[in-house]
Amino acid sequence: MYEVIDRYIEKLMTSKPDKPLWNIEAIKQGKKPSWNYIDGCMMVSLLELFKATKDERYLSFVKSFVDFYVHEDGTILGYSKEKYSTDDVSETRVLFDLYALTKEEKYLKAIHMVYDQILTHPRTKEGNFWHKKIYPNQVWLDGLYMMQPFYTRYETELNKMQNYTDIVNQFKNVRELMKDSKTGLYYHGYDSSKTMFWADPKTGLSKNFWLRSLGWFTVAMIDVFEYMNEQMFDERHSIMEMFKETIDSILKYQDSKSKMFYQVPNFPEKEGNYLETSGSSMIAYAILKGVRLKALPSRYKELGLDIFNGICDTYLSTKNGDLNLGGICLVAGLGPESNLRRDGSYEYYMSEPVVENDAKGVGPFIMAYTEVKRITN
Repeated sequence: MYEVIDRYIEKLMTSKPDKPLWNIEAIKQGKKPSWNYIDGCMMVSLLELFKATKDERYLSFVKSFVDFYVHEDGTILGYSKEKYSTDDVSETRVLFDLYALTKEEKYLKAIHMVYDQILTHPRTKEGNFWHKKIYPNQVWLDGLYMMQPFYTRYETELNKMQNYTDIVNQFKNVRELMKDSKTGLYYHGYDSSKTMFWADPKTGLSKNFWLRSLGWFTVAMIDVFEYMNEQMFDERHSIMEMFKETIDSILKYQDSKSKMFYQVPNFPEKEGNYLETSGSSMIAYAILKGVRLKALPSRYKELGLDIFNGICDTYLSTKNGDLNLGGICLVAGLGPESNLRRDGSYEYYMSEPVVENDAKGVGPFIMAYTEVKRITN
């Protein structure tokens, strides 16, 4: 099976930076090339694959792709600090590895430029980064993945760990404000102003749990745990404790047959619900990486492998001689006011397109695959 996955990855690596095969959302909308978290998912996954295999093809592809966007002066095609979007920070984390491997100054310049966004990024009254300028006062679980791993790595490598407390506090705020006490799951979004149409006027919370946002959240925690200096025991322990607690809560909603998870995980039998690839891949990655980093006991290894193999059995297929990864929710979000359809209801999460080969599923799937290779070799 793993040889099939290797061939699938090779197919994706025929992509061009301006029109990558995996960015289905950009293709559908005819978007111009820009620095974005969707491509970032793929770049992170391929860099992880390079680290796991030492195969230079993966590094060469990532560098060529990234060099299309990062200029010699450190500016980045399509990136604008003034948008104050957590999404646009995400891909920048790959530049740490590229700089370490090549010592090309443009990568370091770009890292510093994007860090400037963190210094002035708007925050909620509780101290968390707004998800985006166009989503004021809002925290989405997605945004923890988009911003915090980059923020943590910068603090560890370039800022003497000065802002670790801020990073941990943002996770603690999410735990306090967005965790459901009955299920242990976290709601997709929180509106600090409690005025958005999708938000509960008392709690500020959105209506449902969305699998991929839970996946983003678990990956954010284990990646932050990895990037934190091991000498900072209290900070790392806080993240590790929250991580294990979240994984254990999510596992309660695992499908017994496929070992995957549903798009809205706590309603597995509700009409229209389906086993979803991107969130399941993220959870498999987080569990396997958690075992490797000793943030989870070794007995979780088989749980992670079961999820990954379940995805392969359920959604990895061959059509007309080409490999395809299906079951991927194309996109989901909350608002803004101009888009009342995105109201966080169960019906909304079922209404978004389900696609094949989009990087929001493929990237986490490859990330999980790298952990499979590491943990089984």
